[in-house]
Amino acid sequence: MQINDDLITYLEDLSCLTLADDEKIRLKGDLEKIIGQMAKLNELDTEGVPEFTHPSPGAGALRADEVCPSLPREEILQNAPRRTEEMFSAPAVL
Repeated sequence: MQINDDLITYLEDLSCLTLADDEKIRLKGDLEKIIGQMAKLNELDTEGVPEFTHPSPGAGALRADEVCPSLPREEILQNAPRRTEEMFSAPAVL
């Protein structure tokens, strides 16, 4: 990927930023370094390495969806500042 002034201007517009000329030069250098590091990753031999979506095993595991009793409605509403019948009451937000 070629990092040029047009790309920097596009990114500047996309992010709704106005960069000074020295910031654009620094950003261009930083992006070139980042792209260079990503290109090095393409050189790695990943043959036989299993794919994974998260570095920690078990991450994203969900609990079993089991029906269990909930609190009694009256107990939940007892400290509500305002209520309407069996529901919380809140001011309208417009």
